[in-house]
Amino acid sequence: MTLFTDQLFLTDDKEGFRICRETRTVSPEATMTVILCTAGYLDVFYHGEMIRIGKNDLFVRVPDFVEPLGPYVLSDDLQFMQVTIDSKIYKQIMYDHIRVEPNWYTKQEYVKQHPIFRLSETSRDFFKTYFHALTLQLQDRLSDYRRQIMMLMARCAVMEMLNYIDKMSLIAYSSTKRVSANASDYLFEEFMRSLHQNPHQREVQWHAKNLELTPKYLSEICKEISGRSAGEWIAEFTVAELKHYLCNTTIPIHDIATIMGFPNSSFFCQYTKKHTGLTPNHFRKASK
Repeated sequence: MTLFTDQLFLTDDKEGFRICRETRTVSPEATMTVILCTAGYLDVFYHGEMIRIGKNDLFVRVPDFVEPLGPYVLSDDLQFMQVTIDSKIYKQIMYDHIRVEPNWYTKQEYVKQHPIFRLSETSRDFFKTYFHALTLQLQDRLSDYRRQIMMLMARCAVMEMLNYIDKMSLIAYSSTKRVSANASDYLFEEFMRSLHQNPHQREVQWHAKNLELTPKYLSEICKEISGRSAGEWIAEFTVAELKHYLCNTTIPIHDIATIMGFPNSSFFCQYTKKHTGLTPNHFRKASK
């Protein structure tokens, strides 16, 4: 069985896996893929090495890791459930999570390096239930609220998975925490914390001063640790927030500008156009 829209892909058969991998039915850009193996195994080239996803394993490919999955081998007795979510939906889901989770970057990096989790029976049952519910909803093409319900269900499924990963990665990370973490690691985490606590401060200079660093050194640290500059991280947080308000609320544009600390709605419109390619009104209409 394979079902999909332009934002969500579900399959539990080998041909569906091949279709998603090779024809990229869902946009490949920064998608999130979750695979629960219930029998057999799946070998796949990921992050420079061949890894095995075995029975009761949950494989998670986080969405900002844009390198596609490589060559793969499926066992004859493989049974699995796969959910792939488009980046736009995932980012909407993640908006609330990253705003309340100051250590989300550290956990995300852990998941990149350790993408396989051995699920308990209860956690497997949760995943199977969400998978079945999403399957039924995708098949109901006559529902007027099909898309909205589907997105809410996908949100619940992802949040349940994040809840489990939070517990597992926190335990694993606390037991393998880098004892040799250097000053750059520490300062980058402090910068991430500063962004969470001061989301409407959009100047690198402000955060650098808050951390008692020069703007140049702060950006060098960010580039070294994450591959992105401080300015790019600030823009990432700001754009995620403005997209949340534009896509998920009916708050007037000028009020969003005020909430987000922009000096006026004109400046907010310019910022949105620069980072999304659309004016706030056009972006809001396009997201419907």
